[in-house]
Amino acid sequence: MKHSPSLWNRLSACAFFSNSRLFRAFLILPLLASAQAPKPPAPPKGVQSQVQSSTGVATFSASATLVLEQVNVKDKDGKAIEGLKKEDFTVLEDNKPQTIKFFDYEKLDDIVAAPTLQTERTAEPVALAKLTRTQIAPEPAGTVQYKDRRLLAIYFDMSSMQILDQLHALDAATSFVKKQMSPSDLIAIMQYNGTGVEVLQDFTGDKDKLLNIIATLVAGEADNTGESTADASASDTGAAFGQDDSEFNIFNTDRQLAAVETAIKMLGTLSEKKSLIYFASGMQLNGIDNQAQLRATENSAVRAGVSIWPIDARGLVASSPLGDATRGSQGGAGMYTGAAALAVQSNFAKSQDTLYTLAADTGGKAMLDYNDLGQGIVNAEKAIMSYYIIGYYTTNDALDGKFRKVKITLNNGMQASLDYRQGYYANKVYGKFTQADKERQLEDALMMGDPITELTMALEVNYFRQNMAESFVPIMVKIPGSELALAKKGGAEHTLIDFIGEIKDDQGTTIQNIRDYRDIKLTEATAAEWMKRPIAYDTGYNLLPGDYKIKVLARDSETGRIGTYMGSFHVPNLDREDQKVPISSVVLSSQRAQMSTAIAADKGDKAAATQAANPLVQDGQKLIPSVTRVFHNASDMYVYLQALEFELDEEGHYKVDANKKKVFATTARPLVAYVTFYKGSVKAMETPPVKVVDGLDPHSHMLPIKLSFALNKLKPGEYNCQVTVLDPTSRKAAFWQAPVMMIP
Repeated sequence: MKHSPSLWNRLSACAFFSNSRLFRAFLILPLLASAQAPKPPAPPKGVQSQVQSSTGVATFSASATLVLEQVNVKDKDGKAIEGLKKEDFTVLEDNKPQTIKFFDYEKLDDIVAAPTLQTERTAEPVALAKLTRTQIAPEPAGTVQYKDRRLLAIYFDMSSMQILDQLHALDAATSFVKKQMSPSDLIAIMQYNGTGVEVLQDFTGDKDKLLNIIATLVAGEADNTGESTADASASDTGAAFGQDDSEFNIFNTDRQLAAVETAIKMLGTLSEKKSLIYFASGMQLNGIDNQAQLRATENSAVRAGVSIWPIDARGLVASSPLGDATRGSQGGAGMYTGAAALAVQSNFAKSQDTLYTLAADTGGKAMLDYNDLGQGIVNAEKAIMSYYIIGYYTTNDALDGKFRKVKITLNNGMQASLDYRQGYYANKVYGKFTQADKERQLEDALMMGDPITELTMALEVNYFRQNMAESFVPIMVKIPGSELALAKKGGAEHTLIDFIGEIKDDQGTTIQNIRDYRDIKLTEATAAEWMKRPIAYDTGYNLLPGDYKIKVLARDSETGRIGTYMGSFHVPNLDREDQKVPISSVVLSSQRAQMSTAIAADKGDKAAATQAANPLVQDGQKLIPSVTRVFHNASDMYVYLQALEFELDEEGHYKVDANKKKVFATTARPLVAYVTFYKGSVKAMETPPVKVVDGLDPHSHMLPIKLSFALNKLKPGEYNCQVTVLDPTSRKAAFWQAPVMMIP
């Protein structure tokens, strides 16, 4: 096929998807066409139709999956090629030819300096009254709603930005609308205020309306920021915990990511390319956090054809080593050892790393350390230029959830560079699964890189030294009992919660597998009881010291809903600890259960071995870890940990043998332990010191430390819980800290 020079020389930039190699998929839209509905592209042959003749009127319906893809076509000079037809393209899905049923060219004008607002306008926009919620209007099936328009959604994460950052973000958006918005641009405005995503304005090119909407956003009104780090960078400000105290929504990051995913799904109803300009003051993920929500958000964006363009509203930051005047002093030795300064820089870098990941994995580009925040919007604007939309009804109607590879080429020997997404995950239908299908679904879900977050999950991993080589690692999973409401509503008398998972080492080798279930009755009485308490499951494994990754899935067998937990954990080698008292992980609990009624564990002989090795099982009772660390201040708290003891010489140093290995103690040396609760820099409560001398295990040489006390002196709110273990003889100590939430 020949093209005129003018056709080949037209300049148009392509969307920036070349660096997004991790998660590539298509926007998949299920379409249902009927005789009364607007006529979409014709479904392929072989799609079943149904005829209802009982009313005397024949009604035909067809169901098919339309796969939409946006394709940039460039010549060797990087210039966009126009004038192509659907006959010029060949589409293969898993090497099988597909028939193009939907084809459109989105021609976007080159970006030039946009005219300012009307000359007669001299005053700033007047702030409108508080607006009601709106939504992103979906487009009719088989049509392109915004022909030849560039779609930019500006999203303000008010929950993550300080007031000054919010002002900078709002000013940047206002400046862009006034001075740089081109005639091809349509802008939607969204915000997350810590409770939910609000669409304040659907896509529009009306500058006056957009400016008035931005003017309604009040800086500081939804400022839910709060310092959640418990490391040396934490300042002693005494600030109260400002997040939702719901047990399974304590930590802000998952809710921020879930909110972004919600916004993406709203934009996914449109077939055009979309850019989500995400204003935030960073987003920090810790190494042990649940990674499932991050991946689910990224994959939702890739499916929906949404590229995320994060903008760090903090701009270029030149902070002092211990923070600026807006932060309180950290206090402690960390100020003098450099630990506090290092933690400040590390936390800042982590918060930007998450923004970078969101951009790189969805085809966007993060703007970090740059004061002109409006440039980030300009970058997103320039990335969407002229492109083709190609749609086809897949010939593979198997709803198996598997990845399908797609290849698009040009016919007639045409030479050009095609930029498109190279695959998608198929949908699944759970109601028609056989038992074998359900088992395969769990295995596929475990292997696929796309986590599923339909069920809320929380997980806690602990470690206790078992012998000279291994540690016993108990794993506790909790799911809110309210998640069973849907199964009960469907009339189920019982349901199974299936668990599947794996533990991998730092080389990616699977070390342990998890496969179990929990059978739950759903009578009227038990259903009401489950609404008030979580579903719990535990198991345990012996592991060598090292770094591990864990992935666990839980599925409600009645509804088919799945939840995924992904995280990492470290099992230390306590034998090598010289500077402080070697201690295990610390378990906080408010519940002890009889083994006859305790939570589910593995079945058969393995169950007996697991419970025998579990130090949380003592005297026929099991200590149930809190996992979410939410406690009623009218209850008691139980604290359990272990300390490793070595023999000491006359000078109080650890003894070593002829091989220069430390000698383990055969009799317990007295230790002192107590628990302190801090509200910022203020000590809210401290338990009396307890002298521990009994119970040294002859195999592990670990001394168990058990503490229990009432929480009625603590008011509702967030506290930093510190467990202190002192060895007066060796003059060593160990400190463990974690945030806890008190609720009335």
